Amino acid sequence: MIIDHLDRVLALKVVYYGPALSGKTTSLKALFNHFGKKDKVFSIESTRKRTLFFDYGTVLFQNELWKIKVHIYSTTGQDFYLVTRPITLRAVDGIIFVADSRKIVFDRNLISWNELEKYFQDSLLSLPKIIAFNKQDLPEKFNPEVFLDEIGYKNYENIDTEYTIAINSEGILASFENILRLIFKDYYENQLISAIS
Repeated sequence: MIIDHLDRVLALKVVYYGPALSGKTTSLKALFNHFGKKDKVFSIESTRKRTLFFDYGTVLFQNELWKIKVHIYSTTGQDFYLVTRPITLRAVDGIIFVADSRKIVFDRNLISWNELEKYFQDSLLSLPKIIAFNKQDLPEKFNPEVFLDEIGYKNYENIDTEYTIAINSEGILASFENILRLIFKDYYENQLISAIS
């Protein structure tokens, strides 16, 4: 978090992270669409419309005294661009881990989570994070409790879960609000932040 006392701006960084095709970019775009900023998302994409490096945009909130500028990124899920992920995760304040809820990709979710643990090591225990179980509209979903047991969910602090359907925005705003709640705790829970249109 960067605190600019002169201009009274708090700048923070939230990153959508997860395996390839889990819905990270779709989640980010759905969030910006909710704020009426669909055209304010910048993407570096391949010719197949897959994220090459990251997607990026900012959302601004304020109360009577401070402005809060949230820089929001999504990492590439493609292993070919693995080297870009740690760069995108630098100086992150909160992570929304987008899990693909289909049974056939259960292991890919675990691999992606383990990769996060490798990047952050012990600091992941306290870093604010949301696990968004995406694609809840699809059949053949795995049991989220099994995934949470596998990653040792109870050992983490500042963690919560959401159920999302990114293609129709279901649960996307709740995930974002929840990560802000974990980052700001008292500020957000007491509704001291309101959106700027």
